[in-house]
Amino acid sequence: MPEFRELLDGYHRFRRNDFHRHRGRWEDLAEGQHPPIMIVACCDSRVDPATVFDLVPGQAFVLRNVANLVPPYAPGGGLHGVSSAIEFGVTGLKVRHIVVMGHGSCGGVAAALKGGDQGVAGHSFLDDWISLLDAPRAEVLANDGCEDPQLALEQAAVRQSLANLRSFPFVAEREAAAKLKLHGCHFTIGEGRLLVLDEKSGNFIVD
Repeated sequence: MPEFRELLDGYHRFRRNDFHRHRGRWEDLAEGQHPPIMIVACCDSRVDPATVFDLVPGQAFVLRNVANLVPPYAPGGGLHGVSSAIEFGVTGLKVRHIVVMGHGSCGGVAAALKGGDQGVAGHSFLDDWISLLDAPRAEVLANDGCEDPQLALEQAAVRQSLANLRSFPFVAEREAAAKLKLHGCHFTIGEGRLLVLDEKSGNFIVD
């Protein structure tokens, strides 16, 4: 199977081109990272934030998961991969912006719309995770005038993640002190178009 070989070929192109051209930057990054931005994005292979935002190495601290979700602040038992990344980004790296990027044709959102039983019999990690969308899903489905429930829930997921981010005390404190700003956006794959959330109106608009 050639897929892994293609990855290695890409690595060699990187060594010949980008790494060689920007050797000084890579040497600086080896001493530590100081990204001003954190991005919470979906793990969907079509929506790589580095591609969408034309990022350079070290520009953004990126957290990716199914449906670009942030759980509410919930200290206690359990493994908190997303929460620990947020904690490190905000309190350790002291990022100045957090961007939650949703996207069109999101499989996690589609699964949430269908309801449970998306995974293997007996238990589904996916079902547990997308239950974070239960409340916005109910609102979307209760809206008889909604013409595109998929898009509506994709955008609602961004709003929900922003609300959950603000439940973290260290996020709320830094935002209140104007040391941190939160942003939401939605990327349409086929059109290559990014809409930015205007939190005053609650609408996603063209920047």
